[in-house]
Amino acid sequence: MHQKRQWARVLVIGAATLGSAVTSACSSGAGGPPREGRGAGHAAAGHVRPGISVLLDDSVHLVRGKTIGLLTNQTGVDERGVSDADLLKTDPRASSAGVRLVTLFSPEHGIRGTEDRTNIESRIDERTGLPVHSLYTTATIAPPDSTLRGLEALVFDLQDIGTRTWTYVGNLVYSLRAAKRNGVAFIVLDRPAPLNGVRRDGPMLDSGLANPEEPAPGRPGLAYALYPFPLRHGMTMGELARYYNTVLGIGAELHVVPMSGWRREIWFDQTGLPWIRPSPNLPSLTSALLYPSLVAFEGSNVSVGRGTAEPFQRFGAPWLDARATAALLEERELAGVRFEAETFVPRDPGDKKYGGRQIPGVRIVVTDRDRVHAGRVGAAILWALAKTAGDSLSIADRAFDLRFGSPAARQALIRGEDPDAVIDRSLPDVVAFSERARQFLLYR
Repeated sequence: MHQKRQWARVLVIGAATLGSAVTSACSSGAGGPPREGRGAGHAAAGHVRPGISVLLDDSVHLVRGKTIGLLTNQTGVDERGVSDADLLKTDPRASSAGVRLVTLFSPEHGIRGTEDRTNIESRIDERTGLPVHSLYTTATIAPPDSTLRGLEALVFDLQDIGTRTWTYVGNLVYSLRAAKRNGVAFIVLDRPAPLNGVRRDGPMLDSGLANPEEPAPGRPGLAYALYPFPLRHGMTMGELARYYNTVLGIGAELHVVPMSGWRREIWFDQTGLPWIRPSPNLPSLTSALLYPSLVAFEGSNVSVGRGTAEPFQRFGAPWLDARATAALLEERELAGVRFEAETFVPRDPGDKKYGGRQIPGVRIVVTDRDRVHAGRVGAAILWALAKTAGDSLSIADRAFDLRFGSPAARQALIRGEDPDAVIDRSLPDVVAFSERARQFLLYR
């Protein structure tokens, strides 16, 4: 009964995400018609070319003769796995166009994506010999104005995971503002929305929690809680750049270089592109799919499986009644998933939760990824934990809310309200968001 009801709701949201396609290779950031370039074709799944390849093949005029910086990490590669930095520095297509790559910028987790800590240092990149300016200190920061002086364009290529809590989107927004402030063109090399671009799941981020502004002294930024967005938004980085550049009134000189061959229904493992973990704790597409369901529990005393081989596919704690919790969740017949009691041992977990201890847990098994609703899964887990754990469950309210999105929803679930009813209340806002986002979409 639960499954049929949820699937009907999913169809409503899926239909609301699709808009008219924009299929040229480069676009302005204003949400209007694209202005230049070619290349976003409609090849079959398995033949997707990312923005870096489209740039070098037929839109190199955007960087011809220019001194540029590149904001990227290990995910910025072409379809053969060659890094953007190597391509823009040594590829004959870039060299013959007179491209001068002089500096790199790195987000959370560093230029190679291996750091699971704060205060990542700026340094010289051993591979390219270029300076790397770290944009992750105590939190995500904007490129300092001093690092943009002398640049004519800032190129951006980071893999999003389709979830509003992703700090790389904060890098996007902060860098758009910095580029505008310094008169530097901003070029986004687009990549797939890995969980496909059809689905949008609530809850929405409460507007009272959102902060899209750059961090400043005495005013911390919230790179993972920027704007009232659905928990799972289904947009690409290029589409997000178009959205934020317009809606926030940034007005940067924005060019988006779309992929060739991507369609909204395509999951990442259907693109033919190499999966490169976008952070140390997302080793697989399955972890990325379930990440939005569990990320809010970073603000609790519940382990989300960091320090195991399958983070964000399980949760646990020493006090957890795993069998009772799994049984409650199974009774809900949540679409696309099932739950199994287990034990696991976090090894040197980045969140410092229960390292080296064997703890009872619940494993989330995906049975049909097209039917998984991230918000419903997360809401049901909080509801079940509140029922089985009692006072043992500890929630850091603001940390949880900034990720889950809604204080009212959290409070209702802890009181024992039906999780589906709680999530249903966000559906009108998710549909309204989907309508507003249509004009910024680039792909069918």
